Formats: sequence, C-alpha cells, structure tokens
Amino acid sequence: MEHFFNEQHRLIASVSAIKRYLYSRIDWSERCIGILGARGTGKTTLMLQHISEQYGDPDRALYISVDSPYFQAHNLFEFAREFHQFSGELLLVDEIHKYPDWAIDIKAIYDSFPKLNIVFSGYSLLQISKQKADLSRRAIIFNLHGLSFREYLNFTGNKEYPVCSLEEILSGHRQIAETLCSEITVRELFRDYQQIGYYPFFLESPGTYLFRLREVINNILEVDLPMVNRIEARQISKLKKLLYLLGTSVPFTPNISKLAEATNISRPRRYEYLENLQDERLLNLVRSQGRGYEVLTRPEKIYLENSNLMYAISEQVNTGTLRELFFVNQLRNASALHPGLVENTIELSAQGDFIVKSEYTFEIGRKGKGFNQISGVEKSFVLADDIETGFGNTIPLWLFGFLY
Repeated sequence: MEHFFNEQHRLIASVSAIKRYLYSRIDWSERCIGILGARGTGKTTLMLQHISEQYGDPDRALYISVDSPYFQAHNLFEFAREFHQFSGELLLVDEIHKYPDWAIDIKAIYDSFPKLNIVFSGYSLLQISKQKADLSRRAIIFNLHGLSFREYLNFTGNKEYPVCSLEEILSGHRQIAETLCSEITVRELFRDYQQIGYYPFFLESPGTYLFRLREVINNILEVDLPMVNRIEARQISKLKKLLYLLGTSVPFTPNISKLAEATNISRPRRYEYLENLQDERLLNLVRSQGRGYEVLTRPEKIYLENSNLMYAISEQVNTGTLRELFFVNQLRNASALHPGLVENTIELSAQGDFIVKSEYTFEIGRKGKGFNQISGVEKSFVLADDIETGFGNTIPLWLFGFLY
C-alpha cells in the first residue's frame, strides 16, 4: 500500500493545473463514477487533479492503475478491502478495461463498502454493456473527448474562454468572433490546433506530437481493440489498412464492398469493424437524414474522428475533408453537454452538407463560399474557413470549436 501512496504523491506533484471541460461537470460526490475516453485525452490527469484540489487529506484517497504488474497477481476487491480498512474513502482505478471481468469487482466493492467511493477510467463504452455484472444502477458514466478549439486556446493562452451553445453561435456569432479576434490571432491558432492540438499531450513536446499520436493509434489497434472486442490479431493489419485508406480519401458515399475487398475484410465484419473504430474514437460515421443508426446500416460518409489523426496518417491533407471533419467532431463531442444535442444530431442533408437537430442546415466551404446550394432553405448557414468574423448567415468555421 505504501508503494502506491508514494507513486501517487509523485504523480500529483507533476500534474497540470489546467482542467478539462469535464472536470466541473462531474458530481464527485457520487459513489461510483466511470470516466471513459480515447487514449491521451487526460483521464488520468482528471483523477489526480481531483485528489490534489478537492481532497483535504490525500492519504484518504488513492489512485491506482490496474495496468501495474501488481494486479496480475493480486485481486482488486481484496486491495479495496485493505484500503477501506485503513480508513480509505476514495479509490480511483485507472485502465480498468485491462482487468479481467472488472465490472464484477467494481460491483462487489460498491456493494460491500458503502463508505468507499469509486472512480474508474477506461477506453470503451462498449465494454460496459458486455460485462456480466450490471453497473447501470450503480455507476454514473462520463465521456471525455479530445480538446475543443476553445480548450486548446485555454491551454496555450492561460485564459478561460467561455463555452457557447449552438443557438448562441448562430444568433450572436459576429459579436462573439469580434471579441475573440481582438485578443488572439485566431486563424493561425486554428491551423495549429487542427494539426497538433486535439490531445493534451501536445504540451509535453510539440515536435514529437505526431509521432506519439501514431503510437496512440497503434496501441488502440494492437492492444485496446483486441482486448475489448475480441478481435483476432490477424485482423489488425487489415484494420490498419482500412484506417489508412479512409484517412487518405476525400469523404464520399463509401463503397463498402470495395473497401472490404481492398482490405480483405469479410462481409459479416465490415460494418462491425467500422463501428468498433468509431467506439474507439478513431472514426466518425455519418448517415443521411432518416436512415437510422443501427450497426448494419451503411454510413454515407466516413471521417477520421479528429483532424490530428488525418495529419498523423496522411501525407497530403484534403482541406475540404478537414473542414467537414472538424465540424462533425466538435458538434458530436458537444452533444452530451447541450440540451437538444445528441450523438445522432448530425445527418447528411439533401441540400447543403449537414442538417443538425433536423432543423439547421449547414454548407461548409472556403472563404467566399456562397448560398447557391442552400438557396431557399430555412434556417440555413454557410460555415466559411479562413475568415475571422462573419456576417448575416455566414459564420466562421472555427467558432464551432467553442461548443464545449
């Protein structure tokens, strides 16, 4: 036990003081909290910040990672029992998906020690639904996404810029943009964000960021996916090829049969693997309005989950793809934070590029983009790249990075 406390003290001493958007949205008084998200989004930092800043006596709270060799030979429930006997009040368990049948132990800890709160983190929401133990009545689940453009500005400028709702942006974009542009060189910072600003580890070493991101991608494909979804090792090279093909293509209505043929992925697996890659925050799948969101329906467009992935995978980035990808990413990530926004809020539109909440139509393009394709459509907007401020229903694309 002493070893884990010493390790915790060392980690807390080096933890960043800048908080992610999710920190203030978690009710830390809940008895069982799950924090889920992709590798590198800051789940560990979030937990350590809570101990450092909200726990009066750090020895009453303990952070552990079950990826430690210790837990290859020791039981998590028995460890929690010992910690509880030493008057422990909060146990924070990182990398929980790497512990076999982890939900059974979490449920047992919850039921056996009513005065012990539990926070756990992992990589995949899909794993929870597959667990034998029912945590639905016990655990409050939060999802941590990559940095928004707003958060990137907070991290680089040491200033707290406010979140804007979709309706605030649509109705007041000019005033919001003018205020921000009086303080920052927004277009330059937006370009930097799209290349190396989505994962918080950009602060550690910007020069090696894309190299580290490629390692993250490989770890997701080689470690996380096989562990969580029981994917055979021989399929991993096919998934890498699939991701590369998608990352180097202009978004299109995909020919799933040709993708499967190019990667040698069997017919029964093709849609399942696309959904797996979306669950692991490597892809975003978008369907047409009214098509539904079942696993076995064909997505009309397939995007990498964020723009940094595109720079890590592709040698030549298509700017049209980059614009659409950014919009889908930021709106989907914000879906849990704003009333009326849900994950399937964004659909492809018959007129324009996207329709949101079955109400707002958006056409996305470069500076000078006109309204020809959405002429006559009510509540329609042009989102233009490479502009600082907009006018009327023309809105700067970068401003949608303030949704969360």
